[in-house]
Amino acid sequence: MCRSIKTLRPPALPEQATEADIRAAALQYVRKVSGFRAPAAHNQEVFDRAVEAVAQATAELLDGLEIRGAGAQRTPPTAA
Repeated sequence: MCRSIKTLRPPALPEQATEADIRAAALQYVRKVSGFRAPAAHNQEVFDRAVEAVAQATAELLDGLEIRGAGAQRTPPTAA
């Protein structure tokens, strides 16, 4: 799909994925799917909402994954 999106779970990522890691992956995904590196002003809001939704889904996925032989891998991001 998109080679610049990296795996965010251990052991591919030795430390816990940060909120910045998750957001960067979400941004790359939305860019790839939409075909826009930077959306026009009239598409910015929907683009930003998509990035946020993908980032949230990614955080939930990483929080729910069970890695064999490992405990909890990350804590949920704090609400801003």
